[in-house]
Amino acid sequence: MNRGICFAALFLLLQTTNGQAQTVTAVADFDLSRYVGSWYEIARLPNKFQKQCVADVSATYVKRTDGDIDVINRCKNAAGTIEEAVGQGRVPEPGTKAKLKVRFAPRWLSWLPMVWADYWVLDIAPDYSVAAVGDPTKKYLWILARKKEIADPVYQALMKRLTSQGFDTSQLVLTRHDDSK
Repeated sequence: MNRGICFAALFLLLQTTNGQAQTVTAVADFDLSRYVGSWYEIARLPNKFQKQCVADVSATYVKRTDGDIDVINRCKNAAGTIEEAVGQGRVPEPGTKAKLKVRFAPRWLSWLPMVWADYWVLDIAPDYSVAAVGDPTKKYLWILARKKEIADPVYQALMKRLTSQGFDTSQLVLTRHDDSK
């Protein structure tokens, strides 16, 4: 067999294997009713819509009567003022409960597909105390917890699982919480 063909086949095999190992997957068994409530941001990949957030970042999810959820994100800016963004989350397909879509655009724009962003629950502790949320492009990633801190072994194990999905966890920015409780 031609050496060039063997090399090309080996290269394609390695790329396929590498791609499979780094596919972003949402959790298979997800209960939205257990997920709702208050979460503290532990870390995030830097993004433009949170650049003003310097501390005390939190998210609250409230189940609505129509099955969707209200999303309330809060953070403290450099001036010490609390900023708030209110949005809506929904499960677009019944079989994909951990693959939500969220929007922060005005309600009257909700018919436009481009105002809805992927919000995938990528990892969740069995007791729903720690979660990782991101998107399939690996551009966004948040580490959330029910408390303002998580144990380092829990954090490191989560980083390992997220790295195996292809996320660059070295770029995560830790969130400061000024009023630790």
